[in-house]
Amino acid sequence: MLTAQQALDHLLSHAKPVADNESVPMQASLGRVLAENVSSLVDVPPLDNTSMDGYAVRTADIQKPGSILKIAQRIPAGSVGTELQVGTAARIFTGAPVPLGADAVVMQEDCVIPEGSTDQVQVNVVPIAGQWIRRSGEDLTTGKTALTTGTFLRPQELGVAASAGVTHLNVKRRVKVAAFFTGDELSLPGEPLKPGGIYNSNRDTLLACLKSLGCDATDLGIVPDRLDATKAALRKASKDHDLIITSGGVSVGEEDHIKPAVTAEGRLDLWQIAIKPGKPLAFGAVRKSDEPKDGEAWFIGLPGNPVSSFVTFLLFVRPFILKLQGREAKQMQSYLMRADFDWLKADRRNEFLRVKLNNNGGLDLFPNQSSGVLTSASWGDGLIDCPPNQPIKAGDLVKYIPFDALLK
Repeated sequence: MLTAQQALDHLLSHAKPVADNESVPMQASLGRVLAENVSSLVDVPPLDNTSMDGYAVRTADIQKPGSILKIAQRIPAGSVGTELQVGTAARIFTGAPVPLGADAVVMQEDCVIPEGSTDQVQVNVVPIAGQWIRRSGEDLTTGKTALTTGTFLRPQELGVAASAGVTHLNVKRRVKVAAFFTGDELSLPGEPLKPGGIYNSNRDTLLACLKSLGCDATDLGIVPDRLDATKAALRKASKDHDLIITSGGVSVGEEDHIKPAVTAEGRLDLWQIAIKPGKPLAFGAVRKSDEPKDGEAWFIGLPGNPVSSFVTFLLFVRPFILKLQGREAKQMQSYLMRADFDWLKADRRNEFLRVKLNNNGGLDLFPNQSSGVLTSASWGDGLIDCPPNQPIKAGDLVKYIPFDALLK
């Protein structure tokens, strides 16, 4: 069996970013991936401005605490004052440009208006040149790269682009993924269960995972356990999609039709990976037509057990999609944390155990680690990456991978 790293390396060696780009308005770009660098159209901020409400002053005018200056002008945000004269101060508000001649801002808490005065301020601290002043261009300068190609656009990136004066962003088109699910035992929630049947939880789990990654996901539903139906679903899915994902049917039983169907419609690697849960995984490609010039859609077949399907998606499909999107497929982010449980029945495979953060700074283990118990993933905050043949005792440091790092 391949190790998890060997299987992932094989997938990523084949993934190439989608070629098509499009220009979209700023507010339509959330969750997209930049296709080209964004350069600032302006200096940010455009002028020196104050980060505090207070008084703009000349430090040379304040040699000791208690110095009194004449208030010569008032500068709210959005206004530009006049040059500050010797012996004067400007009442100024957060975000307003600092007037010429001023070299510091004293916050209003360090100043008082002398009793009976309307145009004087008493400065009770000796300011340092530059204090509470944000310099022009300290964030961005005109022409400077604000965002780089391959950046996944979150709310904060949209804010950076807006501050740079940009209205549209050139992004990679969304990766198009088709998903279907095999198993005559499956029904959709709301339908009556068949004798011996179960509700299809993998459909909603996997489609939600795809959408959380910013994919254009197509649900092709439940496909009957027949070779002809599986082949037909693959042909349909390949037409307009970059990737096909299936759940179930990747083992070698008589009712598992993925292997012969993909082999007939394209090409297939069928693996057993030394992980638990999620040993069977299929990877290959499906022809878009009988014309080689039309290319292929990538194919990844996941196990049918719900936890196995979910975990293998996070470990293998997610980084594959990231690379298709033009993003960096980073190694899984893990943290050393304390296990507050014993796990003494070590498996010969690399195990991914569902755990939850507790109030003592450690990790608790869900009591039932079966690949069919999806509530373990809902209850948990993440996974422990447990090496083969490695028991865990309370107090041991373990590699913890939060779900939050695997679902974006």
